[in-house]
This record gives sequence, structure tokens and C-alpha cells, in this order.
Amino acid sequence: MPAKRATKSPSNPERSLKAISGFVSDKTADEFHRLLNDRVRLGILSSLAVSPRLSFTELKTLLGATDGNLSVHARKLESAGYIGCEKTFEGRIPRTQFTITGKGRKSLNRYLKHMEALIKATSS
Repeated sequence: MPAKRATKSPSNPERSLKAISGFVSDKTADEFHRLLNDRVRLGILSSLAVSPRLSFTELKTLLGATDGNLSVHARKLESAGYIGCEKTFEGRIPRTQFTITGKGRKSLNRYLKHMEALIKATSS
């Protein structure tokens, strides 16, 4: 029979649950967490939150992502309405520029508040 592990319980579990319940109880929580709990997608949104417009190449360099990886993640964020994508050509060279939308900024802020609440609830 395995030995029982001692677990540290929060000093006030009701307060801890209350602190994070607003972020995890709504119906969009699954989609929200699925979209932003990925390093590349969170990196895209975070980068665009501090720079109004970034090119595909700039994001690729900042995040250390491959073309295919960045493309797939950016498409998911675009489909969710979190980022905008503008494709143009300079001669025959394609140029892709990304911007964060209002919905994307709101979602990023919500995600950050959620993480802060989790950290606060688990470090008390």
C-alpha cells in the first residue's frame, strides 16, 4: 500500500476558490484556456500587446518558432478574433503583418489576471 503524501492546504480554501472562480466558471473558459495555454500563442499575443504591429518574420524571430508552427498558431488566434492579419506584396515578396484586436487584448488581460489569481491562491 503506497504511503500517503502530506499536502499543504491553503489557510482559507474558500477565499482561494473565490479568487479564481470568476475566471474558470464561465462557459468560454475551455476555449479561452485552450487558446492561451500554448507558449507560441501566448507569445504572439504578448508581443502584439507591446508592439502595435509586427511582421511574420519579427514574430518568428522573437518566439524562436518555425514558419509552419507560427503560421498554424497565428491562424488559430486569427480565427478566434484575437489578432488581425494583413497580407500584402512588395513586388513578388509576400509581407504579413499582425495586430492585436480589442478582443485579443481583453483575453490576454483576462488570462494574466487568472494567472495572478492562481499564483496568489497557491502561494498563500
